[in-house]
Amino acid sequence: MTAQIIDGKAIAATIRGEIKTEVEAMQAQHDKVPGLATVLVGERKDSQTYVRMKKKACAEVGIASFSHDLPADISQADLLKVVQDLNANPDVHGILVQLPLPDHIDEEEILSAISLEKDVDGFHPINIGRLSMKRRDPLFVPCTPKGCIELLNRTGVTIEGKRAVVLGRSNIVGLPVAMLLLHRNATLTICHSRTQNLPQVVHEADILIAAVGRPEMVKGDWIKPGAVVIDVGVNAVEDASAKKGYRLVGDVDFAEAKEVASAITPVPGGVGPMTIAMLLRNTLDGAKQGLA
Repeated sequence: MTAQIIDGKAIAATIRGEIKTEVEAMQAQHDKVPGLATVLVGERKDSQTYVRMKKKACAEVGIASFSHDLPADISQADLLKVVQDLNANPDVHGILVQLPLPDHIDEEEILSAISLEKDVDGFHPINIGRLSMKRRDPLFVPCTPKGCIELLNRTGVTIEGKRAVVLGRSNIVGLPVAMLLLHRNATLTICHSRTQNLPQVVHEADILIAAVGRPEMVKGDWIKPGAVVIDVGVNAVEDASAKKGYRLVGDVDFAEAKEVASAITPVPGGVGPMTIAMLLRNTLDGAKQGLA
């Protein structure tokens, strides 16, 4: 068996097209477009790249961008003031503070200061709290976990009644995606560094979501034949034959797993493009809530 490759790039492009149509309709009907504010502290190259990609994606679909590039030594009070000003700006429907923040900044305080109605990253404690409870829908769901579920939905994968294994328990991916699977009536197991007989546990999964940040850790013989594999990991490994001297791989050994799984996401080109598509979707939804 060779697995169906779940093309996150193509699915994300379809979603961006849908969002663009909705943004155009909003502008025609209400003379308003959604607005996303990005707050970048310091000059980390990876963070600058992510913010640039987000701004470009906004421009493609007609969402307005508001950029705040701040010095790495900004004080906690001054950063809070930037967030509070954005909370008060009616043209901003989503606020994204690019993580990680410098060590002297209290990350939790900054994220908690973002208005619940503009928390398009989905990390406000109330949004996460609602996500972890039955019948308490959050206003926004974190973008990468939301993208994982959207990939399953758009590939026609049934979640209800299936055994789902989430490899990793981070606040950003593992725990939120586990809650989303549970809400969709999967039978759930969360694995982590202390899990015993890990290959055996993973082998029980009808749906595997791998998000541990360890290159090609999951081998082909860990995968249950016919399982669906969503690989969230993005890891750089040395490769002298590659132009940059490295290549990107996931947490799953793709070459082995695709011979066993029924469907699998590649790295790159799987979950990654979906994260930004879900950020755009959340920003549009925030603007719609503002019109309601």
